[in-house]
Amino acid sequence: MRKILVLLVLAVSAIGFSQELNCTVAVIAQQTGNDNNVVFKTLEKQLNEFINNTQWTEKSFAPQERINCNMVINIREYENDRFKASLQVSSSRPIYNSSYSSPVYNYNDKEFNFQYLEFQNLVYNPVQFESNLVSVLSFHVFMILGMDADTFALNGGSDYFEQAQTIANYSQQLNGQGWKLEDGLQSRFALIDNLVSPTFKEIRSTMYSYHIEGLDKMAEDVKGGKALIISTLTELDKIHRRRPNSYLLRVFFDAKSDELMDILSGGPSVNITDAVDILNRIAPMHSQKWRNIKF
Repeated sequence: MRKILVLLVLAVSAIGFSQELNCTVAVIAQQTGNDNNVVFKTLEKQLNEFINNTQWTEKSFAPQERINCNMVINIREYENDRFKASLQVSSSRPIYNSSYSSPVYNYNDKEFNFQYLEFQNLVYNPVQFESNLVSVLSFHVFMILGMDADTFALNGGSDYFEQAQTIANYSQQLNGQGWKLEDGLQSRFALIDNLVSPTFKEIRSTMYSYHIEGLDKMAEDVKGGKALIISTLTELDKIHRRRPNSYLLRVFFDAKSDELMDILSGGPSVNITDAVDILNRIAPMHSQKWRNIKF
């Protein structure tokens, strides 16, 4: 009996402290001309352990609930402990009653410069700056968590976005790019500042309705789900009319453009003329994809 109780306690503990992400981190260093340097492999291994083994929230995630995501770090230059790089982050979520995973977050962080000594301790502190390496990765972890939560509940990601904003605020003490207002309209600062602003509230309600009322219902009603997804474009058009060329719209369509092209081209026939017109107006950077829509 005692052994059984111990096993039960261990099982409950494992569930209580299960991690949130199933993340693959890749470090690519071909541009440095010395991509065989062992420091890059060590960095890759440490970052995989850091992202996947850190307990980011107080919530319990079952193994099948862990969010699938990828981080690709492209090292351009390095000297001693200083690295100049870019970071591509992506995540997806499963669609109800299907084997399909829908892309949710796709972000290219072009200015990811950091210091790193081989085998240095990587620790996330929710209220205090540790390093730009930890801050940038932690920021995107909470963006992944927030975007994913928004697809399951209306404004479900608010707590995660609040923490991403906290990270952005305490990281401003560093001279690294991307954390401040003056770093431009396509920075981490701009991303989280816009996302929590009421001015762009439709982006978050769209994340919910697009997935829950659109994609998740297509297994039962393909035509109805497709029509709902088309209707969400009208909500995004409100943002465009209010703030043309919004950065948030670009982030949304960087994740969703291929998927939308496929949805509008396939399945039951519905009137998509207005939808294509809206897409060309609010996401002209993907105009070639909109031209490929067959209807």
